[in-house]
Amino acid sequence: MPDGAVATAFLAVIGAASLLAASARRFRRTDRLPSLEGWALADRSLGAGWIWLLLGGTVFTAYTFTAVPGLAYGNGALAFFAVPYTVIVCPMAFVLLPRLWSAVSAGGHVTVADYVRQRYDSPGLALAVALTGILATMPYLALQLLGIRAVLVAVGVTDASPVVADLAMVALFAGLAIATYRHGLRAPAVISAFKGVAVFASVFALVWLVLDVFGGPGGVFDAAAAKLATHERPETHPLVLEADQQPAFASLAVGSALALLMYPHVLTVAFAASGPATLRKVSVALPAWTAVLALFGLLGIAAIAVGIRTAPLGADSAVPMLVDQLMSAPLAGLVFGAITVGALVPAAVMSVAAATSFVRNVYVEYVHPTATPKRQVRIAKVVSLTAKLGAIAFVFGLRDQAAVNLQLLGGVWILQILPAVAVGLYTRLLHPRALLGGWAAGMAFGTVVVVREGFSPVVSFVPVGAGGQGPEVYAGLVALLLNLAVVGAGTALLRRRGAPHHRPGASRRPETGTSTP
Repeated sequence: MPDGAVATAFLAVIGAASLLAASARRFRRTDRLPSLEGWALADRSLGAGWIWLLLGGTVFTAYTFTAVPGLAYGNGALAFFAVPYTVIVCPMAFVLLPRLWSAVSAGGHVTVADYVRQRYDSPGLALAVALTGILATMPYLALQLLGIRAVLVAVGVTDASPVVADLAMVALFAGLAIATYRHGLRAPAVISAFKGVAVFASVFALVWLVLDVFGGPGGVFDAAAAKLATHERPETHPLVLEADQQPAFASLAVGSALALLMYPHVLTVAFAASGPATLRKVSVALPAWTAVLALFGLLGIAAIAVGIRTAPLGADSAVPMLVDQLMSAPLAGLVFGAITVGALVPAAVMSVAAATSFVRNVYVEYVHPTATPKRQVRIAKVVSLTAKLGAIAFVFGLRDQAAVNLQLLGGVWILQILPAVAVGLYTRLLHPRALLGGWAAGMAFGTVVVVREGFSPVVSFVPVGAGGQGPEVYAGLVALLLNLAVVGAGTALLRRRGAPHHRPGASRRPETGTSTP
């Protein structure tokens, strides 16, 4: 049975987050008619503080806070690719997101696929962008449930009954689903403030305890190295990056940074900002979240140093088990609650983003072109709820590793829309047919490589060099380079043959659900 003090503190945190989500209605302007822009983007009205909290709360998920230290626990130095990757994201976001926001806002668009549809006058390319985003988001959403499940295991709920644990997970998700259904992006925006305080306070408290035990960061690494030297953890990779790992490390950091800014949930938060200046301020302040992630990575090394044994629960349980060992019951409950809240914010945003993409770029485009804004919101709410239910069914119906495998594929897939979205912001020369061909080539290559490698538990790498003997680099980045090569060659060939090339603004698809005069 779960410890009473742990469970009480845990439920107190979850209850506070639920009450905050219910209060989101106070942040909604009631004088405006229902619209997808209002429900999904909070009327593009969020300031720098809200966007910083919401973007950080969306990018740094509960699964991130368990997976990164779990990766450090099981794979050593390679896990710390997450630190430079989230640093690289900041200047990219500073340059890309304000420009993309301006383009999307000027066209009255709600999703990035709306923008692609109008810029290239290509329904097929827009559909490819939208479906790729949805496919990449769904396993990511399921991973948030896995993060919650890992916490419930640590709290001890599963000691009572696996059924009780599953019901507890559904109950936690139900409150979020109702709040998001009613208030859209405003619900996770309000919770994100609570998440920021809870996560920062929790990690600082836990790291302080770890450093106090070992006498500083050096002591943590020395103790972990000593454990490895005595072969207590022979399966763990070295704590110092080896020479042959460096190309993989660097390419994974760059590829992950490029992929992150293409995910629909990240772009949905960006489009909810009040303007480009807001996004620039947020990009400058994002490294604070990176510091928190680095501290979580340190906790994975601390788990080795302390002698945590995660089998048979898996490496992702390293931090919850460390919390349980080092903290008193009430404090452990608070930390477990903070990590769980860390799953609720990104899960809500992901469901909103997936629903919005489906409504705008599938339902309105191909099923009901004259759907009113009110009907679009109604359909988006239903799809958002369905996405959450689908994630729950996915977790219940398949092995945990299946969600991880699909998320690995999702990272490779989402990179393939970068030429159409990001490169297209800076040039009008790219041909939509070439972009579609490059997308197809990148998707096919990346999928084949990841599946062929048997879904590596870390990530799939491809040797580059004669005879496959060269350094290994991230498969998603190789697929993107193939994509760009096809786009460049295809554009040159199509222009030479005089294929029609529509200029931006050529699309006449109605953007508001009404007929265009």
